[in-house]
Amino acid sequence: MTHDTPPGSAVPEVPTPAQVDVAAETFRMLSSSTRLFIVWHLLHGERDVSSLAEECGVSVQVVSQHLAKMRLAGLVSSRRDGKHIFYVVDDPHVVTMVSEIFDHIAPDGSLAPDPEPRTAAPLRVQGEG
Repeated sequence: MTHDTPPGSAVPEVPTPAQVDVAAETFRMLSSSTRLFIVWHLLHGERDVSSLAEECGVSVQVVSQHLAKMRLAGLVSSRRDGKHIFYVVDDPHVVTMVSEIFDHIAPDGSLAPDPEPRTAAPLRVQGEG
């Protein structure tokens, strides 16, 4: 089977099983609407647990539990300032991924149209050059 690759575009490599597992775990962590809403708020600046609880409309305990899981998964990081712990999303890949999904969904929940049509690139099997 042959595919046409646009000039100058790289042929993506087939992901390894480890990459697929980590990607699935990342999506699993973001599959909770509460976690995704927390991450969205953190994309717009660091917050403490109380602020996130108020902005997300859930209890401090719920936010703390979600943040602990996301911190272990590497999706958020934290810093202490006195008695407060502030959280932020500082991984540019997570920032891009979450920003892109919200850019793709209209306020009414429908999918927004793509700005330009995309063509699928052929996959390259690892080890092939």
